[in-house]
Amino acid sequence: MDRFANLSPLDHRYAIDDPELFAALSRYLSEEAYLRYQLEVEVALVRGLVEAGIAPAGAAEAVAQAAAQVTPAEVAAEEQRTRHNVRALVNCLRRRVPEEVRPFIHWSATSVDILDTARSLQYRDATRFLVLPALRDLLGVWIDIARREAETPQIGRTHGQHAVPITFGFAMAWYVERLGSRLLSVERAVGALTGKMAGAVGAYNAASLRLPDPERFEATVLGYLGLRPAAISTQIVPPEPVLDWAHALISTFGVLANFADDMRHLQRTEIGEVGEAFAPEQVGSSTMPHKRNPWNFEHVKSLWKAFVPRIMTVYMDQISEHQRDLTNSASGRFLPELVAALVHAARRLEKVCRVLVVDRARMEKNLRDSAPLFAAEPLYILLAAAGHPDAHEAVRRLTLHPEAGKLPLLDLAERDAETAAYLARLSSAELEVLRHPERYRGRAVEKTRAVVARWEEYLTERGEQADATGSQVASGVKDER
Repeated sequence: MDRFANLSPLDHRYAIDDPELFAALSRYLSEEAYLRYQLEVEVALVRGLVEAGIAPAGAAEAVAQAAAQVTPAEVAAEEQRTRHNVRALVNCLRRRVPEEVRPFIHWSATSVDILDTARSLQYRDATRFLVLPALRDLLGVWIDIARREAETPQIGRTHGQHAVPITFGFAMAWYVERLGSRLLSVERAVGALTGKMAGAVGAYNAASLRLPDPERFEATVLGYLGLRPAAISTQIVPPEPVLDWAHALISTFGVLANFADDMRHLQRTEIGEVGEAFAPEQVGSSTMPHKRNPWNFEHVKSLWKAFVPRIMTVYMDQISEHQRDLTNSASGRFLPELVAALVHAARRLEKVCRVLVVDRARMEKNLRDSAPLFAAEPLYILLAAAGHPDAHEAVRRLTLHPEAGKLPLLDLAERDAETAAYLARLSSAELEVLRHPERYRGRAVEKTRAVVARWEEYLTERGEQADATGSQVASGVKDER
């Protein structure tokens, strides 16, 4: 199908922007990919039956060869006849294997043994090979910015108002920490995904007819796929692991959206502290040639708005009446789109942040413009430490002085008889802070470097693990799939 004839913007708009990413997403999230995972589960089932002495030797190889030949179009055509998706897949496999192997395809399994297990495989692989690498790449870029700007003075803001000084690196470190913690949550959630091979109601009724230990058989089959069985299933696996996984992705998306929102606001004309790199031929407005809009950051925020409500659907899919119904059948089909959107957003942020323009001079100007007033906090704290009985109120009154904002607060405090007496008790170093309030930034630099170091260590560990896994696969050691 022509990509521009598709219905989803994920296909006809955003795929055009990054065809390499689209191909990777399709490899794990497409309908064809889901079918391949279902076939993989069917092969693992027969393999387990061979090991248990029920299916004949060579049956698993025959089914694997057949699975490699089955196409989505063939299964879809068969489904038109059977009106059942899994039975259609089973029929397509059966017609390709020797007669003695046919009885063991799908033996003792129910459809959801295949479907739920295949979804867990799909979500696991898409997360490990697409989501986590994209998020780690973005984390690395944010770490680089935080380290580079660790000492870049910036005014801190609360409620949209100037507060007291920090550094831009400190502001970035906050997002480094948040994204890093979400990465750990995604890793935990994807590691908790489960599968099942427990039959129609989850009680191993069919498998128990011939298998003395059907639970061990289930663990063996899922072990071939790198999954653990759920502790107990009905016809479906417990929905909570998928719910936790989806929540981890959505909350991660929220961190990206929050960052994008902050960066687009820092590009406001009256702030102007950062900017997206602008290509020579790039157009910002169809009518105003001078415009340079923060469109990439706005795009990420907009994507988040489209996908964050979908977590409510996942919560509603948690409910399945009388052990299992089909009210999650249609709604569950849209969940892979969440993965695609999150990866797309992470990749876009990574690209734009690699060339993020930081206007240090503008940051310093904005900081100095508020310097006469943000000295209020250190002045109040030092006066209180020197024994002033109501330092906060005294300083608040000073900020209402007609010359507040024009003259340094220290000058006004020295003119005031009430506060001057307590100023005399301060050390020269403390008075120096009040004379140069732009240097009043606490532990911003030290905290930034500590956060950066911790998450750099995390990325190094994950990189070493990836290298070790790659070496094992290259040397012929079977990976988790």
